[in-house]
Amino acid sequence: MTRRVVFSEFGDFSRLRVEDGEEIHAGPDRVRVRVAYAGLNPVELKILAGGQFMRPGLPSGNGNDFSGVIDEIGHGVEGFAVGDPVLGGRRFFAQADHVLVDPDTLTRVPAGLGLDVAGGLSIAATTAIAAIRAISPTTADTVFVSGAAGGVGVLAAQFARAAGARVIGSAGPGNHDFLRGIGIEPVSYGDGLWDRLRTVAPDGVDAALATRDIDEVKGLIALGVPADRIDSIAAGHSAADLGARIDGAAEARPDDLAHVAQAIAQGSIVVPIDSVYGLDDVASAYQHLAGGHLRGKILLRTATAADASPLLDL
Repeated sequence: MTRRVVFSEFGDFSRLRVEDGEEIHAGPDRVRVRVAYAGLNPVELKILAGGQFMRPGLPSGNGNDFSGVIDEIGHGVEGFAVGDPVLGGRRFFAQADHVLVDPDTLTRVPAGLGLDVAGGLSIAATTAIAAIRAISPTTADTVFVSGAAGGVGVLAAQFARAAGARVIGSAGPGNHDFLRGIGIEPVSYGDGLWDRLRTVAPDGVDAALATRDIDEVKGLIALGVPADRIDSIAAGHSAADLGARIDGAAEARPDDLAHVAQAIAQGSIVVPIDSVYGLDDVASAYQHLAGGHLRGKILLRTATAADASPLLDL
């Protein structure tokens, strides 16, 4: 038997439950990963709500990001072995004890990167790197990143900083010292944000990552940020209609995830873990996610996470 998170009707996080299913095995050209950690992403709340965005058939599994250890290899698979630590994404299936995946979609977990941090990387890392690439920050730029302590924002802010830009990030007061520690200038979000930005950046903001709604995109344009140097990861075509970019994970390059994983392993990029929940507490984990004010990633930890650790020399 294997456990997995499922939902049978659309709604909020209270619809999520854990069920026992038949054990799965790796067929030809597939590997089975014993999941250690599965990351949460805001997009999953939109999917769960039942809008037209990535609407799955019901009942559906849940989640995308995972890390773990390969424990079964199907015929025809080359380049991986049982015991290899890996990370990746498997939409609607990741939050489970085991997941079957195409090995071409996996990234090896490099030495120095824990399975916990690895478990929350797939969507956040590829979204952040594609979004920052879209706005092309330079050493001459002042870049604004909204939600700079969140899962995508914390990575994007550091990528922009690594490109040599001055980076200003919005966050709650409790995350200001953390942002300063990684070279990001914090401003508080909420009412008065645009006035605060004008104060700290009197010469203007050259480019921005908008992680919230269309009103944020409109506010940035009113602030004087060129629309084509704003990337919105949440407002979709409404932002594109205003001339903004909407690059995200779909625009990532094949080696982006491995590049980010290596940077974290080497210590040049920091990804904090906000909190870790057991698989059975999945509804509480998404309730926390919906409440915002996060620092980094929320993770689900499977019962097999501790069992996986002795296999790794990280």
